[in-house]
Amino acid sequence: MALGKLQKVLISDSLDPCCREILQAGGLRVLEKPGLSKDELLREIRDCDGLIVRSATKVTADVLEAAERLQVVGRAGTGVDNVDVDAATRKGVLVMNTPTGNSLSAAELTCGMILCLARQIPQAAASMREGKWDRKKYMGMELNGKTLGVLGLGRIGREVATRMQAFGMKTIGYDPIISPEASAAFGVEQLPLEQIWPRCDFITVHTPLLPSTTGLLNDSTFAKCRRGVQVVNCARGGIVDEGALLRALRSGQCGGAALDVFTQEPPKDRDLVNHPNVICCPHLGASTHEAQSRCGKEIATQIVDMATGKGLAGIVNGQALSKAFAPQTKPWIALARALGTVLRTVGKEVQGSVQVCTLGTPLRESGSYLTPAVAAGMLAGGSQKEVTLVNALLLAQETGLKVTTTHSDVDPKPDSTTGLLQVSLQGTPHQATGTVQGSTPVLQELSGATFKQPAPLCGPVLIYRANASEPSVLPVLTGLLRKMGIQLQSYHSSGMVAGEQWNIVGLSAPLSDLGGLKPHVMEVFQLYL
Repeated sequence: MALGKLQKVLISDSLDPCCREILQAGGLRVLEKPGLSKDELLREIRDCDGLIVRSATKVTADVLEAAERLQVVGRAGTGVDNVDVDAATRKGVLVMNTPTGNSLSAAELTCGMILCLARQIPQAAASMREGKWDRKKYMGMELNGKTLGVLGLGRIGREVATRMQAFGMKTIGYDPIISPEASAAFGVEQLPLEQIWPRCDFITVHTPLLPSTTGLLNDSTFAKCRRGVQVVNCARGGIVDEGALLRALRSGQCGGAALDVFTQEPPKDRDLVNHPNVICCPHLGASTHEAQSRCGKEIATQIVDMATGKGLAGIVNGQALSKAFAPQTKPWIALARALGTVLRTVGKEVQGSVQVCTLGTPLRESGSYLTPAVAAGMLAGGSQKEVTLVNALLLAQETGLKVTTTHSDVDPKPDSTTGLLQVSLQGTPHQATGTVQGSTPVLQELSGATFKQPAPLCGPVLIYRANASEPSVLPVLTGLLRKMGIQLQSYHSSGMVAGEQWNIVGLSAPLSDLGGLKPHVMEVFQLYL
């Protein structure tokens, strides 16, 4: 992935006009074509660098495969259910969403659903339209003093809890990620699920749809609830088992349900929709002018920031890339990739175990982005079409390359303010050590030989190993360069190890033929770093 080279973006769903306007103001060409058929999408996506979708477009593996230049898929909303993230990761395509864009709208709809359940407002309104006056039939309940169970205490769950506390509701909840101390700060007491079920008058779910959350409310959990419990799902269809919910409604175990989402949308099985104690909407959680404007603005801004190298936000896969834009980490990523390439070249293999070691306190948190960069360098130029920080570790694993990372806080030198990166090919003598000088990645040591002055690792580079007892190769090299019209940019030699010496030469352009050099050296490699 050539970061910062985005040029053309396809918007394939209906989005607020501000999305297109921000992209164009950022210097991107925008193709806005909502409502494309699958075949039309496959044709249009072929030469696009970016794709922005909402919910209608299904970004499947074959769509990703058809996209020859695609670098990023942006989902204007929370979640990426309609994007094959695994296929995108394998291809090295970044996936991002706007997790905050529709939080308030989804939270407000949830609160409205709770109020409607408590007072049966939709049913009473429908009754009035039929000319009836059923005051006794629609006896409701006050929310004050009732207990609300909030399953999932992220942005939306938190907003729901704080709003319903204003109605005097007691809020309890569960979230495997949010700490009890953090949830207590916004008034939610965390409890194990087994303790939550029997305490709640209302339960609302705000989790992603994962294997662990599919059917979170089912026959077994409904049986543990208070009789007449009210259930709200404005998150994702499938978190509440629809069959179990219908059985609980029919038995009276569940007193009412408010659904904005369904396992199949629109739902073909109408039994739930038609149940008198169910109120439902056609997936309206994010359907406010404010949310759509916010999501359109956020995804467009994120993509422009990516295109201009300003930064990354809303990353779903390839979190290592979020560090690739910081000025202080860019040269380290370039160094890690270069060391991986050098090691793979001199070691002549991309299988086995590679040990990545970061040395020095400045690199304490760097493994998350330097490890995939090393893997990308190891795999560069191989059979894979394109290796990026998004897919490098996945592809390395499939290639049989195991990459592990260690860190030592011991600074390489007492006065060091940068750190060192060391990459070793386990079971071989090959090891490469480098650092960053200013903004330039440099090589300090290769296979036990230390360079007298660190050698820059950028642009066309010639690496050769020569016998120290033989005449200098430099005159032969300069003669070849003169014939080809190539300038020698830098020359660095290592100390001798077992009578051999490594040499690194920076060139203004790659050599077209290494034949004239090979008789004078033990090994020679040409890289573009």
